[in-house]
Amino acid sequence: QVQLVESGGELVKVGGSLRLSCAASGRISDHAWGWWRRAAGKERGFVAAINWRGSIRNYADSVKGRFTISRDNAKNTVYLQMNSLKPEDTAVYYCAAGRIITVQARDYDYWGQGTQVTVSS
Repeated sequence: QVQLVESGGELVKVGGSLRLSCAASGRISDHAWGWWRRAAGKERGFVAAINWRGSIRNYADSVKGRFTISRDNAKNTVYLQMNSLKPEDTAVYYCAAGRIITVQARDYDYWGQGTQVTVSS
């Protein structure tokens, strides 16, 4: 059974940066990874995804140019570099792994427990 554990979430000021990490307990180097977020009172939303090779990346329009997803298959870890953070980026961030790169949450097989990111103005 694969388990995903996120880390790196914290309180940061507007315009600041954070790097989230998500480590898998099992070998899933052949899986695509995704990052999702859920703000208080809102539905979970897609943030970014990367294929198993790291050659394809997809981003939500709201984070394009500010966030970068990357992966290290040797470490079974995916990262989300977040720059120029805005208050609307405040949310619990979840990583997920699945067989294909997709923006559909239902296509991901494994999910982490989430890490809180709070952007203060």
